[in-house]
Amino acid sequence: MLNRLGLVGLVLVLSASLTQAENWPRFRGTDGTGVSDQKGIPTTWTANDYEWNIELPGVGHAQPIVWEKKLFATSAIDEGAQRYIFCIDTETGKQLWTKTVTLNKSHKHPKSSWASSTPVTDGKLVYFSFADKETYLILAYTLDGEFSWQRDVGEFDSQHGLGVSPILFDGLLIVANDQKGPSSIIALNAENGKTRWSIERKYRKTSYATPRIVKGKNDDAQLIVVSGATGVTSLDPLTGRKNWNAGTFPLRTVASPVYGAGLIIASCGQGGRYGVKQIAVDVRLNADGAPRIRWTRERLIPYVPTPIVFNDMLFEWNDEGTVACVDIKTGKELKRARIGGNYSGSPICIDGKLYGVAEDGIVRVVSATPKLNDLGSVDLGDPSHSTPIVAHGRLFLRSYHRLAALRGK
Repeated sequence: MLNRLGLVGLVLVLSASLTQAENWPRFRGTDGTGVSDQKGIPTTWTANDYEWNIELPGVGHAQPIVWEKKLFATSAIDEGAQRYIFCIDTETGKQLWTKTVTLNKSHKHPKSSWASSTPVTDGKLVYFSFADKETYLILAYTLDGEFSWQRDVGEFDSQHGLGVSPILFDGLLIVANDQKGPSSIIALNAENGKTRWSIERKYRKTSYATPRIVKGKNDDAQLIVVSGATGVTSLDPLTGRKNWNAGTFPLRTVASPVYGAGLIIASCGQGGRYGVKQIAVDVRLNADGAPRIRWTRERLIPYVPTPIVFNDMLFEWNDEGTVACVDIKTGKELKRARIGGNYSGSPICIDGKLYGVAEDGIVRVVSATPKLNDLGSVDLGDPSHSTPIVAHGRLFLRSYHRLAALRGK
């Protein structure tokens, strides 16, 4: 009887872990890698293959997120004066609830939107961030749409609008606030929004790079944040204490940092391909306590799209339509392929295949191998600056005005 009960308990634990792994709870998935091992997602399809395809008011570039059977997406109208939050049934496309947030009209970059910050959820609450010049607003709702709390963390002075997304760690909601004016990294109590810690940051230009939690030696967690003025910085996510800093970047940061083979890879740039620079920093310090930069790349580096690390290889999906496979340990480029299009969203990797959506709405699929085989392309019929997601056997595709679900086989 005890053995049987133990087996049942193990099955339940494994089932719960599998369910959580299939969710897509934040920008670039559960741990921010953008990688999923889900099977059966097609590489080509037609409009008739969508399980559902709905229109949403306004425009939004943020990546949707999914927890179990609920998808959360955002959009905005009227120069940002009205922001929308949507909760959508993943199986039917039916709107379960909608919220509106009123802010001031504000300036943004032509390639950005007033809804570019991806929400995040822990399965209890779902968190959203919006900003205008006067307000940086954090909102928390239950998954059923009941208001929980909100915080205004101050003014937001930015040339291009808000693009960074909040993340969760150990009961903390971490908000990156690197902007043109006084800047900070803030950790809020995820249950009630009260400040747990806050640190000031040097500032120069707004950062649009979402932070990343990585595990170093002895499984110690590090919060990796990047900006032009501070470069690559490691913080203790529980206290905000600085572990190390790898100098500064000459230009602004847009792509988020990625991690693999013990290395943090981060980049900077400006105006597309101009001045783009990428460095790989060892997450473990040298004997003298200083960070070590393993390699630097300065040619055809993605400026906006965040790279993918898969099978100890770095895949760089460039803004201008090329994909490169790079040896992550050395920075040596193994192969580059021209795929066409221009990109403001980031690729994801599903079962060893890279999916990227061009600004004109063309989805292109490439093998996540040094061969970079072309596996197909599909036209969404609507422009897109968003990043696709995959959860519970479905690929979800966000364009300017639409949201579609494609069920895997």
